[in-house]
Amino acid sequence: MLWDNCCNNLVGDKEMSNSNGVSEAGIGFGCALAIVISWSLYKSIFWAILHGIFGWFYVIYYACTR
Repeated sequence: MLWDNCCNNLVGDKEMSNSNGVSEAGIGFGCALAIVISWSLYKSIFWAILHGIFGWFYVIYYACTR
């Protein structure tokens, strides 16, 4: 009984810590989407990085101008 409660608490704590870490790790979806759109249009790493910095702003701009 005590062992089950201990294991459940450890697993539960681990799940809670990972649920917030996913959104904080790496680049965001908007940034990745902006980089992919930019690369498909310009084939330039410079423009891909620049548009990746703007992220969702560039994605919305692209959607409105196409």
